[in-house]
Amino acid sequence: MIDDPFAGKEVWFLTGSQGLYGEETLRQVAEQSQRVAAAVDASGEVPVRVVWQPVLTSSDAIRELIGRANESPACVGVITWMHTFSPAKMWIAGLDALRRPLLHLHTQADAALPWATIDMDFMNLNQAAHGDREFAFVLTRLKVPRTTVAGHVSDPAVAARIGSWTRAAAGVAEAGALRLARFGDNMRDVAVTEGDKVEAQLRVGVSVSTWGVNDLVSLVDDVDDAAVDALVAEYLDLYDLAADLRPGGARHGSVRYQARVEAGLREFLSKGSFGAFTTNFEDLGGLRQLPGLAVQRLMAAGYGFGGEGDWKTAALLRVLKVVGAGRPGGTSFMEDYTYHLAPGTPKVLGAHMLEVCPSIAGDRPRVEVHPLSIGGRDDPARLVFTAATGPGVVVGWADLGDRFRWVANEIDLVEPDEPLPNLPVARAVWEPRPDFSTATEGWLTAGGPHHTVLSTAVTADEIGTLADHLGIELVQIDAETTRRGLAKELRWSAAYYRLAQGI
Repeated sequence: MIDDPFAGKEVWFLTGSQGLYGEETLRQVAEQSQRVAAAVDASGEVPVRVVWQPVLTSSDAIRELIGRANESPACVGVITWMHTFSPAKMWIAGLDALRRPLLHLHTQADAALPWATIDMDFMNLNQAAHGDREFAFVLTRLKVPRTTVAGHVSDPAVAARIGSWTRAAAGVAEAGALRLARFGDNMRDVAVTEGDKVEAQLRVGVSVSTWGVNDLVSLVDDVDDAAVDALVAEYLDLYDLAADLRPGGARHGSVRYQARVEAGLREFLSKGSFGAFTTNFEDLGGLRQLPGLAVQRLMAAGYGFGGEGDWKTAALLRVLKVVGAGRPGGTSFMEDYTYHLAPGTPKVLGAHMLEVCPSIAGDRPRVEVHPLSIGGRDDPARLVFTAATGPGVVVGWADLGDRFRWVANEIDLVEPDEPLPNLPVARAVWEPRPDFSTATEGWLTAGGPHHTVLSTAVTADEIGTLADHLGIELVQIDAETTRRGLAKELRWSAAYYRLAQGI
């Protein structure tokens, strides 16, 4: 299992004021802002520590603190609140230098007003309604990406939105440090899995490098039997296996080989501090099977993965694994495979050759061994299951040449209309929002890829926050989408990105 992505991470709580109010008022500001920060920190919605910082009243102090936030490996973002009026020109230098996600919290110390005792001293102390508007103007003037949340921190909806932003901020941090290993190149003659790796490192932070498959094979071949035995014991505990796949069975060797591949992959990824990887069935080197069960297990442990050399999807999967960590549901590599278009509600049947993550399973997965008509290798072991029902989102990453685009579609996962006894792979069935034709036509018009990440643990809003902070265009298809509206959005977005790039 990859380490807890939130361990040791923090968001810093920054409070703005000014020296004009005097020391007594500033002491009250500090006490009340500590109380607000503590309430956010205590919320079960926020998965990292919220660290209060001393009240900021000067340009130099703001610039120095933001410089420390930028350099701190623990700090994944900053929450700002203008408790009183904080003249925003003093924030310009600091905000211009900020390299961390920002949440502008528009709140106040107490939820209710003490109507009978309000005087001008109270008004001067409690004027976030005034100060935050000044601050927000400068954020807009400087074009600082941010999430704005308004309301009292005691409101569960406010706490949930802060927690959602925090998860996205942790995802941004993960992207900036992510190392990704490609075993071989991407599938030959496929367009959408190509992409600009230099731009990805510049824009997103992910470092993408390639190794020969036989670099992995040497580790796989050296795995000792004790390590294989330990993994097989886990399989027996977690999954259903037919008698001929269990120890002593005629096809148990196929299961043991996937355990050997899993152990070799884990060692390679751990030694190189990689959080994501790709494989390609056209480039298997000395591997005797296409990695199936091994890849599924590594995804369940938190690694990102992309089939056929698709490094963009692998990186996106790892980032969304971080965002959704610890929540119910799961996040998986996915592909729209085929459709049910009979009368009634059309559905998508999603799957891949082998590699669907069991974190989205709705039942106890089964280890099965079946022939694979692609790749020319031995029959691989894999986990077979049907995804759990419920709301979710699928998102894909395309490189349009002049910019990266994410296309996201909110979906509802449903049960298959009938059992699938002959489908030898893990699968998910869903109904796209707002409906099949609008969603599918929109996805195609936007140039969305065939490989996606499917998540029931991450929200579309969190994907939007990630895209905003990473400077990636997001095309979002949801219950409110119309054909005409999406067509206009795509035209406007194309014009915006062309203008934003300048001459």
